[in-house]
Amino acid sequence: MSKTDKTLAITIEATLAERIISGRIQPGSRLRQDHVAEEFGASHVPVREAFRRLEARGLASSEPHKGVRVTSFDVAELREVAQMRASLEALALKNAAPKLTRELLLEAEKATVRAENAQNVRQWEEANRAFHRMILAPCGMPRLMAAIDDLHLASARFLFAAWRSDWEARTDYDHRAILAALRGGQVNAACDVLARHVGWMGRGAGARPSVETQVAEKLLG
Repeated sequence: MSKTDKTLAITIEATLAERIISGRIQPGSRLRQDHVAEEFGASHVPVREAFRRLEARGLASSEPHKGVRVTSFDVAELREVAQMRASLEALALKNAAPKLTRELLLEAEKATVRAENAQNVRQWEEANRAFHRMILAPCGMPRLMAAIDDLHLASARFLFAAWRSDWEARTDYDHRAILAALRGGQVNAACDVLARHVGWMGRGAGARPSVETQVAEKLLG
């Protein structure tokens, strides 16, 4: 594959992934090579590579004689994503904590404020993802961060499915508790709050539900 085809494949994948995650392309929808190739002015080579990349991320699947379709998601996947995020993000934070500066924590706090003032679910998701990346990326573990990034995309898909219309901004007490613990040098406490925050299930009695916990409750009924 030429360098141009590789670049185009990445562009096509990113565009289709955004449409799938936001719900513009519904689960079960067929992805047609001819239509995608025509839209992007591409040959079938980069389109097939883009489809392969979507399959690797769990956003599409191919079946013999049936083509490529957008994958559906179910309760089992929701629980799996939550549990994986809880474990992997806690690991990343533990390794990132010694490298988190006062300035970086301030930027993470600003991201939390943006999320709390979000006018819609897309704004909230972008600000929320920025918060998590700011406090985790200094871990210096690129493979771990790549896995976490993919899980955040899956989380976004659940989020958009749960809140297509009745979005309401709210204070994120978990984010603020994580920042307070990090500023106080209480790394283990920060990791515990983060794991509970993104684990969605099993939150303590009397705790204020995070947005992500409410996503789980909506989708699980």
